[in-house]
Amino acid sequence: MMRKDTCEIYCYDEEKVNRVQQKMEKEDISGVVKMFKVLADENRAKIVLSLSQEGELCVCDVANIIDSSVATTSHHLRMLSNMGLAKYRKEGKLVFYSLDDEHVKQLLLLASTHQKELISNGK
Repeated sequence: MMRKDTCEIYCYDEEKVNRVQQKMEKEDISGVVKMFKVLADENRAKIVLSLSQEGELCVCDVANIIDSSVATTSHHLRMLSNMGLAKYRKEGKLVFYSLDDEHVKQLLLLASTHQKELISNGK
């Protein structure tokens, strides 16, 4: 059976379309897209989840958590930091990372909750 999930007409509510398009022109969605691209990597998502659970972790501990080299882990953490998702502090030879703010934690927790609901609903 073929799915019929597309419109068979060009535009149903042109006024609504124009209103939304005008609002979109005022929004800078490119930063949001970049943020989600950074979070789309499985290792970086694991890092954000780990930091959301533990608060702060040393780079070498994060490397062990995601089973990766310190160099690769540092690269991932730097990307998260450059996007404003994580921050770091240096203590001697150690570097500790934490999430930049509560919003980052909430993003991942919402996505995780949504995924669990999909699985429990058989999707």
